[in-house]
Amino acid sequence: MKFNKKKKMKEFQDPYSFANAVTEGDSMTKLSMVIMGAGHFKHKQFIKGALFLLFELAFILFMVTNGFYNLSKLPGLGEAAQEGVWNEAKGIYEYSAGDNSLTILLYGIATIFLLIGFILVWRLCVKSSYKSQKLASEGKHLNTFKEDIASLLDENLAGLLLTGPVLGILIFTILPLVYMISMAFTNYSIKGNHLVLFDWVGLKNFGTVLNFNNSIGKEFWSVLGWTLVWAVFATFLNYLFGMLLAILINRKETHWKSFWRFCFILSIAVPQFVSLLIMRTMLQPEGAVNVLLKNAGWISTSLPFFTDVTWARVSVIVINLWVGIPYTMMQVTGILQNIPAELYESAKIDGANAFVTFMKITLPYMLFVTTPYLITQFTGNVNNFNVIYLLSGGDPTPVGATAGKTDLLVTWLYKLTIDKQYYSIGAVIGIFTFIVLAIVALVTYRNTGSYKDEEGFM
Repeated sequence: MKFNKKKKMKEFQDPYSFANAVTEGDSMTKLSMVIMGAGHFKHKQFIKGALFLLFELAFILFMVTNGFYNLSKLPGLGEAAQEGVWNEAKGIYEYSAGDNSLTILLYGIATIFLLIGFILVWRLCVKSSYKSQKLASEGKHLNTFKEDIASLLDENLAGLLLTGPVLGILIFTILPLVYMISMAFTNYSIKGNHLVLFDWVGLKNFGTVLNFNNSIGKEFWSVLGWTLVWAVFATFLNYLFGMLLAILINRKETHWKSFWRFCFILSIAVPQFVSLLIMRTMLQPEGAVNVLLKNAGWISTSLPFFTDVTWARVSVIVINLWVGIPYTMMQVTGILQNIPAELYESAKIDGANAFVTFMKITLPYMLFVTTPYLITQFTGNVNNFNVIYLLSGGDPTPVGATAGKTDLLVTWLYKLTIDKQYYSIGAVIGIFTFIVLAIVALVTYRNTGSYKDEEGFM
């Protein structure tokens, strides 16, 4: 078995690897490590060699003009503050620009990305030069530049099609993500007036957030606990009631099935932010609900929908059910119709009642198929900014606190950054939100039948 494994490894080993190029390359291949394209020039691949050489020259020019400066400023994030000098002749203050830590951090990270990109292209150049050397020594055909271009539309089509998306992800997703994560290790905040110039502080912000003995730490653990409670209720109540509603409509005894589905789908057609803002207005102390209840003589004082902690939390969960159940109903309707009818007929013959049939047939089948959907819903509810922010605004909020009692991590993050300008703490909250979601999603999915027995469910 070990022999076969080693044999397979050798079989798929790249004969033109970078390590082989370093150890077995000729003088021109090794010269390509210094002057990119040198090996290609030797084998008369002039256009390819020129492109590699131009790329190297462009990178060197960038590093000389900007790159080394960007990297040199990155450890300190700038020190020169904006200064004003009185100009007697003009009778005005003239200000020097000073350093801006935000741009220094961005340019420094971007330069590191370019440096990594250059290293990858440099490795590719050396490997390509070594491949040309080996093919030439074996008397095999060396592709011309025209043939290399033609190969991009044939055997290398996948690489051509993936280049654009990969660059897009690197530039517009990974680079901003690394940039924002880096802020978690700085003191970029209005606190201490570090909005223009700020410094690296290591893991200090993480300690602040995790510390039970300060206000931010207490708020973090409180918000995290409520976020998980909210996500569990919002996910599983929506799922349960949506499935029961779909079963009810899908019964043979139910008439006008299309009409009932249309009624619930109609709530989806209305933009969510409109529904939530209307609900928020109706549930105010002088809103329609309280006014109607007072006029009917059922209450004497307004119900504290968003001013009492328990009322507010129950209110957002219940209203979220009204918003979310139709989505779940539509999601599971098609799955219900695909459950084999023979299973229900066999259960009926065995004398199983509706509850047993649901617990033994419907629910296991639904959970097996929809577990990935449930994980997606849970993740979406942890980050459900719209429902909380548009409905309760995170209220009620204690005096002096940065987070309300119905704030989720994502709405608290918004308040910390946009309202309070605690950018460094906000970056830490964002990192912890990702960690919580990643752990829950991975652990949950890997322990479900959808993952363990992907094709074994009957």
